[in-house]
Amino acid sequence: MSVVKINVLTVPAGQREVLEQRFASRAGAVENSDGFEWFELLRPVEGTDQYLVYTRWRSEEDFKAWMEGPMKSAHQNGPSGEGEAPKRPAASGSTLWSFEVVQSAGPKA
Repeated sequence: MSVVKINVLTVPAGQREVLEQRFASRAGAVENSDGFEWFELLRPVEGTDQYLVYTRWRSEEDFKAWMEGPMKSAHQNGPSGEGEAPKRPAASGSTLWSFEVVQSAGPKA
């Protein structure tokens, strides 16, 4: 049974472009992870400053392996390059929601 993880990121208006550019530049960072099934970055349209980062995984174990390996390495608050200062987070807050997929449907052929 697949699991869904939704990271709810509170992003101030002035940091939206920064957040979106960072996600765009990380293309491929999660897609090759074992058990990874889907990713979407959802931009708020109105009434909130929260972005949703949707990922779907084959299992909780696959998600945890990614969190402890590639994700942890990618999010170390070290220098962004030779001689550069560490990057500050674009989000001012983060909450992780977890779900199990009970039913799923796609378009009919």
